[in-house]
Amino acid sequence: MAPVLSFQTCLAPMEGVGHPTFRHAIAAQGGLDLVCTEFVRITRDAVHPNVVRRAIARSPSTLLSVQVMGNDPDRMAEAAQMVAAAGADVVDINLGCPMPRIVKKGVGAAMLKQPDLLRRVLEQMRAATPGLLSAKIRAGYDDAGAALGIAQLVERAGVDFISVHPRRRADFYAGIADWRIIQLLSAELSIPVIGNGDLWYADAALRLQAEAGCHGVMIGRPAIRNPFIFKQLAALRRGEPPFIPTPSDVLAYLEDMAERYQAVFTKGRHGALGKLKELISFIARGVAREPSWLVEARAATDVAGWLAPVRRCLTELPPSQLDLGLSRAQGLEAVGSLSAPQGQKAV
Repeated sequence: MAPVLSFQTCLAPMEGVGHPTFRHAIAAQGGLDLVCTEFVRITRDAVHPNVVRRAIARSPSTLLSVQVMGNDPDRMAEAAQMVAAAGADVVDINLGCPMPRIVKKGVGAAMLKQPDLLRRVLEQMRAATPGLLSAKIRAGYDDAGAALGIAQLVERAGVDFISVHPRRRADFYAGIADWRIIQLLSAELSIPVIGNGDLWYADAALRLQAEAGCHGVMIGRPAIRNPFIFKQLAALRRGEPPFIPTPSDVLAYLEDMAERYQAVFTKGRHGALGKLKELISFIARGVAREPSWLVEARAATDVAGWLAPVRRCLTELPPSQLDLGLSRAQGLEAVGSLSAPQGQKAV
């Protein structure tokens, strides 16, 4: 019998972005049920307990899913057992990362081309995992027609639920996510399906659940663009007036992120400034204003230099020029022509 999941709204795993500092900040906005970590790479070497312990970083009031990625059945089973024992609520396997450096090692989305190996890995992980085991898949490697067969294999191997990003590995993040694939899997599988892909607004997440019949939704890149999207979605589910952020709300969030990042990240391009520049590049997609402030922020050499144009822009910005409402229809004409953000590391 398929498990009854206690969560519907999930933060997707995102390589390079979904570190604990970001996860905690997004969870603090409210409305989020489950957060998923960046993937933990599992090789043929013995899994070191410290690697697992670093992944177990809980955000208050949310469940924790720890994602592992590898293709050695014994080591993946060992990792699953250690992750579960360390306190993760869900052990998740990455079957969707499309990045060439990952795929060439035969892991991530490359596993979709190796059904026998995938089955062995999942069966051994299932035997080693006392709690929930999940898989995050793509629609296929280069053929979306393989999506149902892959999902059925995953189900037979004993996975409790599946998260689906309905693009092929070949698509990376281009084009439009095909929600019909989520609908197909929701209809054909007996385990819960979590839908993922192009949920740029809170009302899109509700529409996906209604149209595809999936149990819940997983949101990744749109939560970088709009950190309040889970709070908005929760209000819509409750039938309450949803929160519509103002420029001052966004500024307060970014000032808080600057403090959080400076306290944790200190070195080189992986330091606080690099991560803040990545963050503002996404949030700027919802700001209808000439881009000189963004150019200045991206050129900054320290956090103070980054904050100055951000503060100037958001202090002067009319609320009507901020496209972080419930739907694209709520955005003004000035932002109506903004395209959905493309590119970004995510899995």
